[in-house]
Amino acid sequence: MNVTDTGPPRTQRFAHLYEQTYAALLRFVERRVHPSHAEDVVADVFLVAWRRLDDVPLAADEARAWLFGVAHRTLRNGLRADQRRQALTVRIADRQLTGAAAAGLDPELVARRLDLVQAWRRLSPRHQETLALAVWDGLTAPQAARVLGISPVAFRLRLTRARRALRHHADAAPATTTQPVATATVDSRSMR
Repeated sequence: MNVTDTGPPRTQRFAHLYEQTYAALLRFVERRVHPSHAEDVVADVFLVAWRRLDDVPLAADEARAWLFGVAHRTLRNGLRADQRRQALTVRIADRQLTGAAAAGLDPELVARRLDLVQAWRRLSPRHQETLALAVWDGLTAPQAARVLGISPVAFRLRLTRARRALRHHADAAPATTTQPVATATVDSRSMR
C-alpha cells in the first residue's frame, strides 16, 4: 500500500489509529506545550501518521509509542530553547493541590505533594521528560527509548539518574509546613 492508495483499508486503519490514540497523544502534548497549542501539534503528528501510515506499527502500544516519538520530534523542532526548558511543567499538579487543600484533605499529604512539585521544578528538562515518559505516559523502556531516539539501556540509565535527582531535590528542599502561621496577639492598650 502506498500513499496514493486511500481506499477503505487505509482510511479505516487511520481512523482506528486516531480513535485509539488521540486522547493519550493530546495529554502527552499538553504536558509539554501550552494547552492552546496542543491540538495543533497533535494535528501535525496525525498528518505525519497519515503520510507514513505504512511505518506506523500495527500493535496499539507500539503505535502509541511511535506517535509519541513523532510528537516529541515535532515539539523539539518547533520550540525555541526557552520553551524547551519550560515545556514540561506541573500545572496539573498545582491545580490538583490547590483544590485538595480547599477540599480539606490531609494537610500532611498536601504538604508532601507541594514538596514534590518544588522538587520537580528543580529537575532538568531531560530528567522531567524521562520521568514523564515512564510514569505519566506509562511507556516501557523500549517504547520511551524510541520516543527519545536512544537505546533502551540508555533510557534506563537516564531514568535511574532522573529518579535519583528527584529524590535528591525532594530531600534537599525545606519541608513545607502543615502548621498554621502563628498570629500575633495585639494588646489593646498599645492601640491607644
